[in-house]
Amino acid sequence: MDLKPTKPLTGFIELLPVQQRCFDYCAQRMLAVLRIAGFSVLDLPAIERAEVLSDKDNWAEIETQMYLFQKGDTKMGLRYDGTVGLSRYVAGHLNDLVFPFRAAQFSKRYRGERTQRGRYREFYQMDLDIMGINSLSTNYEAEIIATLMMAYDSISEFIGKTEVRISNRKFWNAMFEYLKLDDKQSREAFVLIDKRDKLADFNDALIEIVGEQNANIIEDVFASGYKSFADKSAKLSESVKEMDDLMEILKTMGVKDAVIDVSIMRGHSYYTGIVFEFFLKDFPEMGAVGGGGRYENLASKFSKTKIVGVGSGVGYSKMLVGLMEDNKIDLSRFENIVDVAVLVMGQQNVSYAMELVAKLRESGIVAVPYLDTDKKFKNQIEYANKIGAKNSIIIGDDEVANKIVSLKNMESGLQESVAIDAVVQKIKVK
Repeated sequence: MDLKPTKPLTGFIELLPVQQRCFDYCAQRMLAVLRIAGFSVLDLPAIERAEVLSDKDNWAEIETQMYLFQKGDTKMGLRYDGTVGLSRYVAGHLNDLVFPFRAAQFSKRYRGERTQRGRYREFYQMDLDIMGINSLSTNYEAEIIATLMMAYDSISEFIGKTEVRISNRKFWNAMFEYLKLDDKQSREAFVLIDKRDKLADFNDALIEIVGEQNANIIEDVFASGYKSFADKSAKLSESVKEMDDLMEILKTMGVKDAVIDVSIMRGHSYYTGIVFEFFLKDFPEMGAVGGGGRYENLASKFSKTKIVGVGSGVGYSKMLVGLMEDNKIDLSRFENIVDVAVLVMGQQNVSYAMELVAKLRESGIVAVPYLDTDKKFKNQIEYANKIGAKNSIIIGDDEVANKIVSLKNMESGLQESVAIDAVVQKIKVK
């Protein structure tokens, strides 16, 4: 009989236990920050109606990314991001929620795109959103950024320091209006500027879209700085002020590693104002590990009520899995998690051993019993070594008869007899 493949599908992640422990630990740390900041962590459906996920403006792009299937007459798809599902959720619970509504998510997403380094077909993403009815203060951009910077900082021992780079879609909309570009030119210029750092022929490509004179003006934004265009139009002035005001608020919130970088555009078409991306200062080769911005029209297909939001996603799998694959994270602290291996000599002693295991676990001690009682002591102690147990408790007929255990320190090799009622305290002291 031919054996089936043991490797997962391309683009789907499987972690070893030590890697998974690090992955989970860091997620718990980050989510703890979001909860302290008053965000409700939601677990929304992984499957949505295709009409919820689709959008007439970018359906062609989304359709190539989505996993679509049909059950009966209903066409469905696996979620490819969290914001669309959240918009549906908020629109469906307008009377049940308090606004501004603060939501966080940590869940798997699915994209059918071509896999490459840092891009997977199944991956975890962490989202943070604040949504308001009809309007939402621009102060919430600062709240989202500052909260996420705290979340990244909570795992800085693994990922190092984080920097946030901030831009404003309104600035470029105002700039393109000032340059009198049409809609097609504006859309193509947006895409090109977003790829500016990756293109060797950026200027030539820009000239082809907007003409040489306009291309030179756009290039001057990067050479002279965005502030030099504040007096060109009222809209440019307003967009520059938004960025400057945001930077001032971030300073008061203790965010030091924040810079204005107007080349940040964000790929999603639903962003309408401030946009931002997060980068690991020690690992710039990873590119952006998160990003988001303001959106004002995303929920319009679900509700006549105007829902305005500011949100951000953390490319969690890209960040953590990528660093682990490159051996950039020291996993040694996650290797030896077992406090005690309980080794049982003989089936008649299992009940005694399992009573002890229950007491150990109730006290927060990680205890793993070896229950193949017919195995020799050599096999059992080898197992304790392999799982990295700090201690072994050996239980045989003599231990049961005398209400004791034999406690062995696996590092020093020291073995001693301990009364059953004292073993928990003895291990905790160690």
